[in-house]
Amino acid sequence: MVARTLDELAIGDPLVIYGEVTLPVSFALLVSKGNKDREIKKIATHPHAEAQCRAYIAKNHPNAEIVISSSTAAAAAALSKGEFDAAIASANAADAYGLEILDSNIGDNDGAVTRFVLVGKPGDVPTATGHDRTSLAAFIGADHAGALLEVLTEFAVRGVNLTFIQSRPTGRELGHYHFIIDAEGHINDERVGDALTGLRRICEDVRFLGSYPRADKVAPTTTKSTTDESFLSADKWLGEVRAGRKI
Repeated sequence: MVARTLDELAIGDPLVIYGEVTLPVSFALLVSKGNKDREIKKIATHPHAEAQCRAYIAKNHPNAEIVISSSTAAAAAALSKGEFDAAIASANAADAYGLEILDSNIGDNDGAVTRFVLVGKPGDVPTATGHDRTSLAAFIGADHAGALLEVLTEFAVRGVNLTFIQSRPTGRELGHYHFIIDAEGHINDERVGDALTGLRRICEDVRFLGSYPRADKVAPTTTKSTTDESFLSADKWLGEVRAGRKI
């Protein structure tokens, strides 16, 4: 996950996720045209690209200085201006910036993919598809023993499976954190909606980041006791008990 993206979603201007896609990612080592034999002393790239190519760099250019850029495209653009000896970027960047590929497919993991999300201003929630994901940021009041357990329990007791959770500092003061959470299901699912209301009761704040179709189209895991019908039946029973029609 990209920390800056998580922080912007959690504490930046309100945005929600409307969709996601996963794209295959491959990296190439680019050099200026005619410089394939030149000694490489400085390699520019984005931190996440560097992290995915560490084994290649350690083996082939162990003494090269890694210069951080805002994106792999920016690294390629800077290389085209002669600012560095090489850049790690996509192979497409070679054509875009008039560069040459020294080595291709240099990533440490074959078949790597990156998840991208489509965000927009808060508005109507996309209709449930049956293979959805719900994202949110949960802010705890102050760090304390069992804080994470309290958050997890709200999902666990309702049978909502989590696909991702990560803590991030709020930046307000030491000891204040929020959790970025991806959960299976849609906010209009009874169990997911119930989990979010439970979370809202125990947290200082909860920011809804969207319910949207999953790129992998995997349906949520569920049991007989956690279906919408089960929650609605339990609500109906409680209403009848409160009305004195059942004991």
